[in-house]
Amino acid sequence: MSSLYHPTVARLTYRALLGRRRALMLAALPVLLIAISVAVRAMTGADDSTADGILGGFALATMVPLIGVIAGTGAISPEIDDGSVVYLLAKPVKRPTIIFTKLLVAIAVTVAFSAVPTFLSGLILNGDSQRIATAYTAAAAVASVAYSAIFLLLGTVTRHAVVAGLVYALVWESVFGNLVAGARTLSVQQWSLSVAQRIADGGVVTSDVGLPAAVVLLTVVTCAATWYAGRKLRSLTLAGEE
Repeated sequence: MSSLYHPTVARLTYRALLGRRRALMLAALPVLLIAISVAVRAMTGADDSTADGILGGFALATMVPLIGVIAGTGAISPEIDDGSVVYLLAKPVKRPTIIFTKLLVAIAVTVAFSAVPTFLSGLILNGDSQRIATAYTAAAAVASVAYSAIFLLLGTVTRHAVVAGLVYALVWESVFGNLVAGARTLSVQQWSLSVAQRIADGGVVTSDVGLPAAVVLLTVVTCAATWYAGRKLRSLTLAGEE
């Protein structure tokens, strides 16, 4: 692990992601989720169905992928866009180490700004009745890993990574992932929901994908996206050297 993690790269990435402007963007949706949860609890009281609807329909389907876009693309895309990545690549640091370190930072930030607020929201909504808060927190954490890898990859392959990420998050995950039956099986949201389904009691959380298939798909997508991002970064280095 130590050979794949570089503290200086991590520190610079954290600084870029948690700057004032980007930190405000990251915090906006979690604050909104908590505010909605407080308002709903005050108006309707504790209700498992309502908690499932908010945590599944807003937290997991919308908030987590959008935070993943901000953290995943923000971990590398700005450096490529402004050319400062050249200085990073000039350092004696292996390219896979750069990518893996940035992925770890993106995952940590995405989990902090999505899984933690999801758990707090669940506690507010129904006090973790039927383990709904715990289930969706686990789903948000699992989804954070896959989204971070996917959006980090987008940051290496296109200068319009944020736009591409938003289209993926809002159109594919939020719309097709909820409404189109065939697309659900190819949705990170549904894969992570299978984890939540296993944890929650009473069958209140459901997924169109079985847990074994979901684990395999999450692993393959995360590993493939990370590998290809490293490959693209190496190609960028070679192009610069030539």
